[in-house]
Amino acid sequence: MTDAEIEQALKLQAIFMPYSMKQRLDAYERQGVDPRGPHGLKFAHYTSAEAALSILRSKRIWLRNATCMSDRSEVNHGFAMLQRYFDQERTKEFAAVVDAIAPGAAMEAINTFNGWWTNKLALNVHVASLSEHNAKEEDQHGRLSMWRAFGANPTRVALVIRVPNHSQGAVALSIIFSPVGYLAEPEVHQQVRDVTENIKREAEYLKTLDRQTIVNYLFFMLFAGVTCLKHEGFREEREWRAVYNHNIFPSPLMERSIETIAGVPQHIFKLPMDKSVSPELTDLDMSTLVDRVIIGPSPYPWVLYQAFVEVLKDAGVADAENRVWVSGIPIRH
Repeated sequence: MTDAEIEQALKLQAIFMPYSMKQRLDAYERQGVDPRGPHGLKFAHYTSAEAALSILRSKRIWLRNATCMSDRSEVNHGFAMLQRYFDQERTKEFAAVVDAIAPGAAMEAINTFNGWWTNKLALNVHVASLSEHNAKEEDQHGRLSMWRAFGANPTRVALVIRVPNHSQGAVALSIIFSPVGYLAEPEVHQQVRDVTENIKREAEYLKTLDRQTIVNYLFFMLFAGVTCLKHEGFREEREWRAVYNHNIFPSPLMERSIETIAGVPQHIFKLPMDKSVSPELTDLDMSTLVDRVIIGPSPYPWVLYQAFVEVLKDAGVADAENRVWVSGIPIRH
C-alpha cells in the first residue's frame, strides 16, 4: 500500500470503526510500535504442541467456522445488539446523515448486510483467534489464564508472531484482522451514535470519495461489528480475530478442505503463511512472522524445546535457539 492509501485507510477506519481504531492505537502504544512504521504488533496463539508443530511445518493456520467456536452464541451476539439498535426510527435517522454525503449508501449497505445474514452469512464466517501479546510481561512465561484454559493438556505452547501493520498479504487473502470488542449493549449503541457524529463532522471529506467506498466501509462496519463482538466478561483474553468469508470476499490464495476436529467433520480454510504460494504473501511468510515459541507448563519442557528449535530452523526462522522459551510458571499439569 502507498503512504496515501495507508493514510486514507486509517482515516476511514477512525470514522466508521472508531472503537476498533482506538483499540489498535492503544495496542500500538502499549507495545511501543509506530502504527505507520514497518514493525507490527505481537500476538500469541495459545494451542497444543501438536497443533503448533502443524502450523510451523505446513506454514498454514486453520480458520474454523464461527459456529464451531466454543461459545456458539458469539455468532449471533453482535447481530442481535445491532438489530435492536437499528429500529425503524434510528435506521431512518442514520440513513439521513449518510444520504447527505452519498445518497442511498446507508440503506444499500444495511440491506446488503441483512441479505447476506438472512442467507446464512454466519454459517460462512471462518475465524482464527489470536491474543494480544504483552512482551514486557509475557515474553518469558506467557499468560497464566491462557495456560489454564488448556486444563490438563501436558503440552501447551504459545506461538508468538509479529503481524505487519499494513500487510499486502492480508489484502490478497481478503482477511479482516480486528480486535474483539468486549462491549455491553449500551456501549455498542453508543458506538453507532459515535459513527453518526463522525460522519457529520467529516462530511466534506467524505463527499470527496466515490460512493462505493462509503458503501463498502458501512458494510465493513456492520460485518466487523457482528463478527468481532464478545461478552464483556471475556475481556482478559485480549482477543483479535482474523475473519474470512468466502462468499463475500473470496481469495484464490485461501485453501479450503474438510477436516475432522473433535469428531466433527467440517469445512475449514487454511491461511497460507508461505511466500512460495504467491509473492503477495512475502510479508506474511512464516520465516519472518515468528517472534518466539513459549513452551507452557509441561513435564517435558526440554524435549519440547529441542523439537521446536529444529522445526523453526526447518521453517527458515533465524536464530531459532534463542526464539524458544520455557515457561517457568509452576502450575499443575
